[in-house]
Amino acid sequence: MDASATTAILHALPDPVLLLDTEKRVVAANKAAKELLGAQIEGRSLAMAIRHPDVLDAVNEVLKGGARSQVKISMLATVRRSFDIQVASLAATSESEADAILIMHDMTAERNAEQMRADFVANVSHELRSPLSSLVGFIETLSGAARDDEAARDRFLGIMDSEAKRMARLIDDLLSLSKVEANEHIPPEGRVDLCELLADVRNTLAPRASDRNIRMRIVDPGHPMNVPGDRDELTEVFHNLIDNAVKYCPEGTEVRIGIGEIARIPELGGAGVVVSVSDQGEGIPAEHLPRLTERFYRVDKGRSRSMGGTGLGLAIVKHIVNRHRGYLTVDSTMGEGTVFKVYLPNDLRPFDPGTRDVLS
Repeated sequence: MDASATTAILHALPDPVLLLDTEKRVVAANKAAKELLGAQIEGRSLAMAIRHPDVLDAVNEVLKGGARSQVKISMLATVRRSFDIQVASLAATSESEADAILIMHDMTAERNAEQMRADFVANVSHELRSPLSSLVGFIETLSGAARDDEAARDRFLGIMDSEAKRMARLIDDLLSLSKVEANEHIPPEGRVDLCELLADVRNTLAPRASDRNIRMRIVDPGHPMNVPGDRDELTEVFHNLIDNAVKYCPEGTEVRIGIGEIARIPELGGAGVVVSVSDQGEGIPAEHLPRLTERFYRVDKGRSRSMGGTGLGLAIVKHIVNRHRGYLTVDSTMGEGTVFKVYLPNDLRPFDPGTRDVLS
């Protein structure tokens, strides 16, 4: 095979690939390697591009006669990335000046997924352990010292009821999240009138809003606003967003729900409908905004738990919006309030989660 064919194959490979000589200089680098390590990497020492002792040790091992070596590393550029690196000898087969080949396989997504699964199990265990511990403790107390104490029994039973309901809500939300994640790649069928749906959600939440003297106002165009979608899932989206606004904004304020057409959905393109949920609360600090849709992430953990929150509501919202090929944003100003916006397209397109898993 001539040099031009070898170069063409090298550049066609999706993983970064380096060819090295006996001095650990980069003889050749494909396009992916130059994008990752710099366009001027050829002719330079490998140590100038990858300052990681495990990688250099693996290359030394191969250059001293080893057939193959493998290491796992993590590199920090604009974001932290993880790679499985394979180093193999070319001394017996190569007719070029290269003596070793180094291939970098990007494992960032897999490592992140593993960490997310570990964090999820840890978080679920923690969230369930707390109410379970309370229930066990009160059961032991009621079986012993407080058995004949009517006042204590009534108080403990009330707390036990609250903790049991908290566990039930958490399990319901976990099941809901699991279901929507499993179906996220399948676009929903049917069409939904968002004006009618939002009116139903407002009526459902009216008693809670009335208890806190909060007015819920819907601003709509006065005619049906139909989009492709699953009515139950979209009801869950707007119930979560409006319920959060009612729970966390000050008493005597207003929650405004707006709906209108939009010619171009941010990040996605195409026409659709935008629904906004605005409150007059204290606002959310900017550093929390990018993480709001993470599972179990809470801005104020104590306050959220005291209000019955499971920490999964916005994660469910995000995945339902993804399934509807939509887009979710949040803007918040401290001391003024927060605005969530859900953009839903008029036409469902092929799923590309990379463009939607963003909360700006």
